[in-house]
Amino acid sequence: MNAAAPETRLDTVILDLDGTLVDTVYQHVLAWRSAFLSVGVDIPAWRIHRTIGMGGDRLVEALAGQTVENAVGDEVRKLHGLRFEDQLPHVTPTEGAPELLEALRGRDLKVVVASSGERESTERLLTVLGAAEALHAWVSGDQADSSKPAPDLLQIAMDKVSGESALVIGDTVWDVESARKSDFPCVGVLTGGVSDAELREAGALDVLESPAAITRDLDDLLKRARP
Repeated sequence: MNAAAPETRLDTVILDLDGTLVDTVYQHVLAWRSAFLSVGVDIPAWRIHRTIGMGGDRLVEALAGQTVENAVGDEVRKLHGLRFEDQLPHVTPTEGAPELLEALRGRDLKVVVASSGERESTERLLTVLGAAEALHAWVSGDQADSSKPAPDLLQIAMDKVSGESALVIGDTVWDVESARKSDFPCVGVLTGGVSDAELREAGALDVLESPAAITRDLDDLLKRARP
């Protein structure tokens, strides 16, 4: 009889940053809207909200088409960065975010942030979060060939900590889709303004209101997420 294959252990939790650990979704909406208007392209705020969490390398084309991307895509992304920087004084952690990171560390898990944002923005938001010491590693969107919903960022995150299997926590369908493409379960939070139904339809293992709610149910969620 063949020996049983060794059991894969859930040893890593990969967390999204914008909208999941820091309350930035609507600041990003305003920044993208202003950036588009500055180049003469009027994209309604509700449509922009639907794409938040998608990498900036994909967002301009998704909202305005290939012609706009080719003509002014890089300018729109630069303007978004400048407009978002103006919003930083108004950014705070989401409810229970620092405590969730500490709870994950307390369960001997590798804790990694995987953000679609650029490196500089990610660094600044981690400073706002004030819990960088609870992280084993973090990755930003410019480290991957393709941003969310592609799985590249999650694979880089796993490589950084030599993880075997992960649970992903995020606030958008793009987080859920990138987790699914990596064969990882994903728990959604409502802090990004995406509905419970949409996150579940995308394949979320469960959906909770906030990081604080995840901490309260953490042991049960980890048990359900085991490979």
